[in-house]
Amino acid sequence: MPAIKDVAQRAGVSVATVSRVLNHHPSVRAGTRERVLTAVADLGYRPNAVARSLRTDQTRALGLVISDVLNPFFTELARSVEDAARDLGYSVVIGNADERPDLQDHHVQTLMDRRIDGLLVSPTDGGSPMMLDAVRTGTPMVFVDRWIEDPGLAAVPVVRTDGRDAIRDLVAHLHALGHRGLAIIAGPAATTTGRERVAAFRAALREFGLTLDDGHIGQGDFQADSGRRVTARFLDLPRPPDAIFAADNLMALGAMDEIRARGLRVPDDIALAAFDDIPWFVHTDPPITAIAQPTGELGHAAVRALIDLVEGRPAESVTLSARLVTRRSCGEPEGSKP
Repeated sequence: MPAIKDVAQRAGVSVATVSRVLNHHPSVRAGTRERVLTAVADLGYRPNAVARSLRTDQTRALGLVISDVLNPFFTELARSVEDAARDLGYSVVIGNADERPDLQDHHVQTLMDRRIDGLLVSPTDGGSPMMLDAVRTGTPMVFVDRWIEDPGLAAVPVVRTDGRDAIRDLVAHLHALGHRGLAIIAGPAATTTGRERVAAFRAALREFGLTLDDGHIGQGDFQADSGRRVTARFLDLPRPPDAIFAADNLMALGAMDEIRARGLRVPDDIALAAFDDIPWFVHTDPPITAIAQPTGELGHAAVRALIDLVEGRPAESVTLSARLVTRRSCGEPEGSKP
């Protein structure tokens, strides 16, 4: 492989001049820059990213730790993060925590050991010694989608979606269709999103004069199996609910599997809705009503906030809005709430 000294010799300049050209330094004359770039192309020279990171103390790489790569929401989020980072000249290294705090901290440590410039995290639960250590040692960090409520992490910007209004719209929609016995498959209480969605659902029920019976709330874990298990318990009740709201897309798919396994039909026998719209929902039978997050915007906003921190600028938290997308799984015709 050609070295930087070979480029310098071919162009008839010093190694320092080649370095300035490759780093876009404005002091280099146009003719000199052209000779150096021609030599780079002729020789097929590629800068050594590791050596450059040692000189500049930057790797131009960001770390992304997501809770579950198999969840379509996080898959889309990771893609939007990669797209946004690439546009700004950064690469992304991804770690999948699989909803496990120990694996999450393993990825945080590994990414820090690789000298990433900054860290995007969607936490699996309410605490992480490794993330506290990362912040204390000055690693730029941004929480995306979820966050950790810890005094030691209070300064970490949060880029998230506020789904409360959309959940209120969903309850209003179900109420208008005549559903009164509403149930929820909740996400893990240790996560901010898990707690927030249950609280928003309760508040919306109160607004419409409804209550959430103890038997109509089931603890899930954002995985399909838990959606199926909780739905089985709901359907075994003496008076099953009229409608089920799953606090994430995978739990909704698990709920639909259990409903079908019982020989029941959505929405004829029971209505079904979900948080986190995914492309699959338009292909299910019936298509599933869901609350959609602006996932692409979420990823881009998170990257911009993190790069602001990496490059020494202040970064603010960002809150986006979710929206209700109505389909036939609650008994309504196709359409989308504007």
